[in-house]
Amino acid sequence: MRSPVIAPSSKRAYIVPMSADAISKVRPWRMIERRQSRQIMVGDVPVGGDAPISVQTMTNTPTEDVGATIDQIRRCEDVGADIIRVSCPTAESTAHFDQITKAANVPIVADIHFHYKRALEAADKGAACLRINPGNIGSSQRVAEVVRAAKANGCAIRIGVNAGSLEKDLLEKYGEPCPEALIESALDHIKLLQDHDFHEYKVAVKASDVFLAVAAYHGLAETVDCPLHLGITEAGGLIGGTVKSSIGIGNLLWAGIGDTIRVSLSAEPEQEVKVGFEMLKALGLRTRGVRVVSCPSCSRQGFDVIRTVEALEARLEHIKTPMSLSVLGCVVNGPGEARETDIGITGGGAGKHMVYLSGVTDHHVESERMLDHIVELVEKKAAEIDAGTATAFDPHAEAAE
Repeated sequence: MRSPVIAPSSKRAYIVPMSADAISKVRPWRMIERRQSRQIMVGDVPVGGDAPISVQTMTNTPTEDVGATIDQIRRCEDVGADIIRVSCPTAESTAHFDQITKAANVPIVADIHFHYKRALEAADKGAACLRINPGNIGSSQRVAEVVRAAKANGCAIRIGVNAGSLEKDLLEKYGEPCPEALIESALDHIKLLQDHDFHEYKVAVKASDVFLAVAAYHGLAETVDCPLHLGITEAGGLIGGTVKSSIGIGNLLWAGIGDTIRVSLSAEPEQEVKVGFEMLKALGLRTRGVRVVSCPSCSRQGFDVIRTVEALEARLEHIKTPMSLSVLGCVVNGPGEARETDIGITGGGAGKHMVYLSGVTDHHVESERMLDHIVELVEKKAAEIDAGTATAFDPHAEAAE
């Protein structure tokens, strides 16, 4: 295994297409030097190397309920999930697994914990990746069978080490879950795969304790060259889990560590995907959809900022084109923020508000028309960017001068 992982690179964090306006605003101090890892394929999604950091989630429907599982996969696909994991604990869960993999538009990972036969069945029925810990599925012969099935079906393997389920001997050795124990567990599982000449794997060393998880990932990143799957496990509910995951995963991403992420929330899987993308967008590592810059509002606001942002976020979910929108209630910070976004709105007096296009003051819009007008401007801008003719964008159509 190759050791050094953080090395100077000419590659910027901005690794997916952005609007011309966004590209012009890249600054050197916003660059993240990503850890140099080798690349594997999960279905048709590259993980590691210079590939975009992929966003994952996991279904929570009974896998035996094929229709409900596919419906949930569809919802996750709609908000941008790159890879989706499905639990396969029983023979019934893999009986119709091929229906799920065939219906999905993204690679499906089969989540396997103890029974090696579930891994064999899932691999044969279209799984793009098997989530296993080789040491948990029995003898070397069983590991060899899983490896043969993975090779025959083009499956990757994700080794998933978790502080809550560390091997008994490691707990006895170290006395408690610690970074060294997580790393040793990962290396033990890696060796089992390498002993069978299998190298298409990625690794996670998750913990619900942010400090433990971050330390373990840093240590592992300095030891192996495989792609790393980031996560803070059992992070909590939507708000608490988002904050906790953002601190842990964000810390690692900022350090250049991580090739794919899963935000673990006690919330619907779609929310995990949305939070994951917001993390990557905040760090400039992915640019999917509209990035909204908005103020917390105060008594100076010329319109109800909170309700306006809520409405805009809901109405602009269908926009996948990377672009930025600033929504500021008054002129204190509004013009400055608008200069840095593709489209901006700043609250004004007498129910008339200033609209900015590409950072430049352009026209006014009245309160009653503001929401619809901003949605129209965003949709038109997205269409022009997608068509590659942003310079032909005419912002004045139906504008309230």
